Amino acid sequence: MPDWPDWWQYELDVSGRHLGGRMRRRSFNEVELRDMMEHATGFQPSHEAGRWLIETSFEGADWRVVVEPEESRKRLFVVTAFEVY
Repeated sequence: MPDWPDWWQYELDVSGRHLGGRMRRRSFNEVELRDMMEHATGFQPSHEAGRWLIETSFEGADWRVVVEPEESRKRLFVVTAFEVY
């Protein structure tokens, strides 16, 4: 298990409009996303500053969840999630 950063304990925020559309098109819902986050196995910085890629799986496939921590509000915003091919 990785040594998670402090922001890993922030409240998860899945309210973004962009995310809602991605969830519908990629056939997963908020409960499944939260389960993916709960069973995450690692993380790495994204190519976009301030964002991170969370390594996880869903329905037997590898997935990445893009998150953006906001320290001032103690929230972890989910930007998108996608299957790794």
